[in-house]
Amino acid sequence: MNKCNYNRSPKPWGLFPVLFIVAALLLLGVVLGTVAHAPLTFSVAAGAVIAVWLGIFALRERHGRRRHTQAH
Repeated sequence: MNKCNYNRSPKPWGLFPVLFIVAALLLLGVVLGTVAHAPLTFSVAAGAVIAVWLGIFALRERHGRRRHTQAH
């Protein structure tokens, strides 16, 4: 007898990753549409603020991990 899983019912959480990707693409489309209608200076300023924020976060994460590491 063939032991393929063709007749098995799908798992209920199997659809979640697809819905997550669709929601993420929809949100990305909304954000890009907003940036397309915003003035260029505002878009560049907002991008710079986000870049600085991510840079500070990365430095804090890197510095914090070194300080809190314990030898076993």
